[in-house]
Amino acid sequence: MSEGCRAGCGACCIAPSISSAIPGMPEGKPAGVRCVQLDEDNLCRLFGDPSRPRVCERFNFDISVCGEHREEALTTLTWLEQDTR
Repeated sequence: MSEGCRAGCGACCIAPSISSAIPGMPEGKPAGVRCVQLDEDNLCRLFGDPSRPRVCERFNFDISVCGEHREEALTTLTWLEQDTR
């Protein structure tokens, strides 16, 4: 069975840095900072919008990164961000 992105997770919109401009964050987003486009339900307001950064469009759910739950995804993505500086 193929899994998809967990609605309401938002770990990929918090843990990693994003160097490209995001509407509302013209300088990008530092690691560990919640994206301004992440709503109160942890859903991207720009999903399907052409102004969504390309890096965000290309990020896909992967069990080895996203794990079994949101906290696991946050831990792994934070570690990857720190390990790849």
